[in-house]
Amino acid sequence: MRYLDEYRDPELARSLLDRLGRVATRPWRIMEVCGGQTHTLVRQGIDELLPAGIRMIHGPGCPVCVTPLETLDRAMAIAARPEVTFTSFGDMLRVPGTHTDLLSLRARGADVRVVYSPMDAVRTAVAEPRRQVVFLAVGFETTAPANAMAVLHARRLGLANFSVLVSHVLVPPAMTALLTDPDCEVQAFLAAGHVCAVMGWTPYEPIAAHWHVPIVVTGFEPLDLLEGVLMAVGQLEDGRGEVENQYARAVRRTGNTVARHTVGRVFRITDRTWRGIGPLPESGLELSPEYAEFDAARRFGVTDLRSAEHPECIAGAILTGARKPTDCAAYGTRCTPRTPLGAPMVSAEGTCAAYFAAGRARIALAGSPP
Repeated sequence: MRYLDEYRDPELARSLLDRLGRVATRPWRIMEVCGGQTHTLVRQGIDELLPAGIRMIHGPGCPVCVTPLETLDRAMAIAARPEVTFTSFGDMLRVPGTHTDLLSLRARGADVRVVYSPMDAVRTAVAEPRRQVVFLAVGFETTAPANAMAVLHARRLGLANFSVLVSHVLVPPAMTALLTDPDCEVQAFLAAGHVCAVMGWTPYEPIAAHWHVPIVVTGFEPLDLLEGVLMAVGQLEDGRGEVENQYARAVRRTGNTVARHTVGRVFRITDRTWRGIGPLPESGLELSPEYAEFDAARRFGVTDLRSAEHPECIAGAILTGARKPTDCAAYGTRCTPRTPLGAPMVSAEGTCAAYFAAGRARIALAGSPP
């Protein structure tokens, strides 16, 4: 990206921190929803540089982390079949299912391939008509348009050997669920800019109005996040609860209307279980009946598969911001990026992975297990 250094300028960062110190008159708790934003905050130490009293709460915005365990186990069951070529983005390969992960399956001979676009999977299906090619379609609103386009293209080509295992989730219902929780401490949100580049910010407006909570659409660079925090604190200090757009260079209020139309054509809203959190009503996408022929879960008969989380993993508490990775007894010992107990430690956007990469150590409390 051109002019990237402009968004990492240390003098501008210090200026924004000084302004924050002058504007904030009381403690405030702000949640960044996106895992990519979490990694920037932790890697750059921004969360520790903020004025005293301003606390960042890490949210459930890691698409890999919230993909339900059932979906991972269904993926393993499908990928293990001899006639299947299973395709996925690389960050899903080491996410643990109940018994194994996709990378281990590949090591044992399964045809599991990393792709950089769902269209790569469609091209594979065209090139290898005797193979059943499955794409693992996960993520928030950001990745849904490309996955919808892959299904549309497969329909145009008449491909009978291409299908998708869908586990899309939606951000606004997760925000609502967090705010409904009586123990919620969140007073403002930083919304993910790439999600809003697709969907716009109109879905956030009813949330901000109903809960009187500031929501600032924010980018991913250090200065984006500092300005987003400053805008959120400004609203809180003024007693406002509105949607504002810090990421004006990439996001419009209505988003990408063509992408939204494509998603609405291929998918429909459904209830979805979030890993570590549980079921949230109308919080996901599934293939609409018109495109049900491309549903890999139905094609391979794994819709009824159910799974149980690892009892030691506190991913749910971490994903909702109730706990930090360093609160977990397994963090950095029994749970590391090489031996993860849950997705937040292995995903490139996971909070546990961010803390581990930044070298943040667990502080043992008196009477706590080692």
